[in-house]
Amino acid sequence: MAAVLEGVADIAFVLDPAGLIQEISFGSDELRNELDADWIGQSWPETVSLDTRPNLESLLDESRQQRLTRWRQATHRGRRGVEIPVQYRLLRLQDEASAIIAVGRSLQGFVALQQQLIEAQQALERDYWRYRQIETRYRLLFRMVAEAILILDAPTQRIVEANPAAGQRLGETPARLVGRHFPEGFDTEGTQAINGLLAGVRTAGRADDVRARLNDGSETFLVSASLLRQETASFILVRLIPIPNDSVGSTLPEIKTRYLQLLEHAPDAVVVTDAEGRILTANPTFLSLIELAAEQQVRGEPLERWLGRPGVDVHVLLANLRQDTKVRLFATILRGEYGSTTEVEVSATAIRTGERPYFGFFIRDVGRRLHAEPPATPDQSRWLDQLTERVGRVPLKELVRESTDTIERLCIETALKLTGDNRASAAELLGLSRQSLYVKIDRYGLAADHAEHPAEMPAPES
Repeated sequence: MAAVLEGVADIAFVLDPAGLIQEISFGSDELRNELDADWIGQSWPETVSLDTRPNLESLLDESRQQRLTRWRQATHRGRRGVEIPVQYRLLRLQDEASAIIAVGRSLQGFVALQQQLIEAQQALERDYWRYRQIETRYRLLFRMVAEAILILDAPTQRIVEANPAAGQRLGETPARLVGRHFPEGFDTEGTQAINGLLAGVRTAGRADDVRARLNDGSETFLVSASLLRQETASFILVRLIPIPNDSVGSTLPEIKTRYLQLLEHAPDAVVVTDAEGRILTANPTFLSLIELAAEQQVRGEPLERWLGRPGVDVHVLLANLRQDTKVRLFATILRGEYGSTTEVEVSATAIRTGERPYFGFFIRDVGRRLHAEPPATPDQSRWLDQLTERVGRVPLKELVRESTDTIERLCIETALKLTGDNRASAAELLGLSRQSLYVKIDRYGLAADHAEHPAEMPAPES
């Protein structure tokens, strides 16, 4: 019977009719180590906590009336001070004078799960109230802000929500704006601009702000938009910033406005980058040279993706711009998106606004001019003639060595000329280390020649 009890119960007691403990059996070593006390001969109700002792006394009274009692819960105090809940049921073997078996089931696992459930529920309630508070603050801010804000369903462009400022600007109550298609009430040019803005936001996640005027001409807005995603749904947040009519044409002085228009339509490519060389804006001429159609395709991309040798030319330009703020007539190539190459000259300048500089690049296509030039200078032709006249009189090995030295000298002179005698930049152009370049300059006696001409661009700090 003891073996059976150990298999079906976590803890079992054999009691005499008075409730004194005669034997104890444990179903697990863990529970035995936690509760293994000298309880033999003690009253069974005295082994539990005071608040649950009446439950065991009630079970003893019930066992005198019927052989099998109901389940009652009691709590034992473990050795480490931990309360261990146990559910008990009494079984009287024969008559009232026979022994009683108390079968117990440990409720520790159940209590642990119950505690986890309570903690999870409390956490959910805390999160719920926190989100309610955040939503309340958002609603209050959404209603109080003076800027007109609309929330659109991205696929249909229908208004999902509008704040009172938007209703005031568009001449309707916010409730009437909900469900209507946007844009509505703008002139033809403004409607096209807003539709293009929303299409760009849906495709790329961002787009430039646009201007739009109402049909009656009463107000003009600067319209901006951004994409919001919530689970599987997409929304567009639209801001309408009013622009006073008298400032639309006078946002910039007239001369400055014309100046910007000239740069936009200049025959030379104009590119503005950040301090790391990533493109911020570019005019249509640059897009045409690199075989792209839209300015959005180049924004945020590194300029060296199209200009010069990767990792060399643009790096040299940026290093000199950080030191001298200006570069003139830097010869390199411009690579198109589909494999074409164009010979170009680059002039650049640095614009410092605050802590971070911006760089402006003016890129001129000189391919036709280069092709129209004579294939060789008189000096080069004379050198070639002298070389061919010596064939047969001087061993080929010596001719090759002399030719190699001459070509190497010409390449070094050209690199120094292109970089304004900036030896660090010239070494990068030639693919040499600085030490190797210095050795070759001394070897060919170029140091004295270039010392007579002051450098246009200082060398970057090593």
